[in-house]
Amino acid sequence: MELKKPYYAVIFTNKRTEGDNGYAEMAITMESLARKQDGFLDFETARDGLGIAISYWQSLEAISNWKANVDHQVAQTKGKTAWYSWYKVRICRVEREYEFTI
Repeated sequence: MELKKPYYAVIFTNKRTEGDNGYAEMAITMESLARKQDGFLDFETARDGLGIAISYWQSLEAISNWKANVDHQVAQTKGKTAWYSWYKVRICRVEREYEFTI
């Protein structure tokens, strides 16, 4: 993934509660909805005990608009009440990147 710099990364690190409780379906819905938002660039996720989801955005305004999205707010509330025992959100400006490929 080669994105025009600078751009922003929202890093969502979390620990899940037991059971699905509708989480998998909502995760798919939220990713699909985020991809339709102005300023959305890309998304990556990984889970092996600790979950990490990173969304990439063109601007801080785009991130704020996503956080304020009504459907996203429903998911945020459900996250606090049913899906996560802990989470942390970090918002970072990406100015440089590099990668290795065989």
